[in-house]
Amino acid sequence: MSYLFRLTIIILFPFIANCQIADSLYFSNAIKINFYKYKKESTLAFATGDVERGQFLFDSLVQHRLIGTTFDNLTLKKSSGSRLKLSSIQKPLFLITYASWCVPNQGEIPALNKLARKYGKDVKIVVLFWDRKDKMKKLKRRFSHKITVCYAHEYYKTDARTVAALKHTLGFPTSYFLDADRKIVDIRRCGVFTKPVAKEQSQKSLALNYNSFLDGLSTIIASHDAKKEHANTD
Repeated sequence: MSYLFRLTIIILFPFIANCQIADSLYFSNAIKINFYKYKKESTLAFATGDVERGQFLFDSLVQHRLIGTTFDNLTLKKSSGSRLKLSSIQKPLFLITYASWCVPNQGEIPALNKLARKYGKDVKIVVLFWDRKDKMKKLKRRFSHKITVCYAHEYYKTDARTVAALKHTLGFPTSYFLDADRKIVDIRRCGVFTKPVAKEQSQKSLALNYNSFLDGLSTIIASHDAKKEHANTD
């Protein structure tokens, strides 16, 4: 084995190993690694008003530990009464978590509805509320019929896995962008905060949130298209 080849292997091995580890991990396991340290530092950053530091910690966690892992095959309760098993979804998934007491930013829901109308055939959009069933009827009316509205709560024993994996880790609101194989392509905080404005000015808020969500959505659409193109050339 030549010196140059051995040197190349030494340099690339950590990168290859990390990729293999990411591919073999589920999200719920990957996020547990040194999570206490992240939570402590993140909480301190936001408590002291250092939002930039808090966002940096979040982005680092996503980029270095969570992207490339497999999202757990959770079963969610739909507001319609049936259930949704994530493995049954055969296309990229955009999952966003909310709670009824955490009011979405102005323009977020209209932006999501607009995205669903335009990209609903290519991407499954799911909104997961950390609430009980009796809150869903009113909330569901605000969303397009092309968006699947689900709920989960500590009150329900069957939701323990979902609550532990998502709510008790990254909290909410949070956006998860998954490819068709449930591999995590990106995770982001939700929407763009804008101060409440008059109705005639709300289009600006809608546009800002639409572009923010679309930026994330484009990552899984591009990933899906690239895989399809690669499969067609094989």
